[in-house]
Amino acid sequence: MTPRDAVAAVLMVIGSLACLLAAIGVLKLPDVLTRMSATSKAATLGKGCLLLAIAVDFADKSVVIRALATVLFVFLTAPVAAHIIGRAAYALGVPLWPATRDERHGEGHGTGGDTR
Repeated sequence: MTPRDAVAAVLMVIGSLACLLAAIGVLKLPDVLTRMSATSKAATLGKGCLLLAIAVDFADKSVVIRALATVLFVFLTAPVAAHIIGRAAYALGVPLWPATRDERHGEGHGTGGDTR
């Protein structure tokens, strides 16, 4: 195993574990806002590590450029999309977990509401 293969393998393991953590977060976390946090952070890290592993493993200029461009695209769009989905859920009044802080409508027991 070459050092390049070892780096690619480590990145693949880290990326796979981050994606697994995101999937577990979606299943186990209590409300839409905490689920959005899991998917926007852990899944983005997982995808980034997996794409970097591809770039390291192939080491071809066109593959590296495509992988880096995809990582950049995911890192720019995933948090924005999660924010918009979370904001829409809040505006629609999706019930929040009782321990979720709702600074707009007082502590705990956020009920959602208009975000204007």
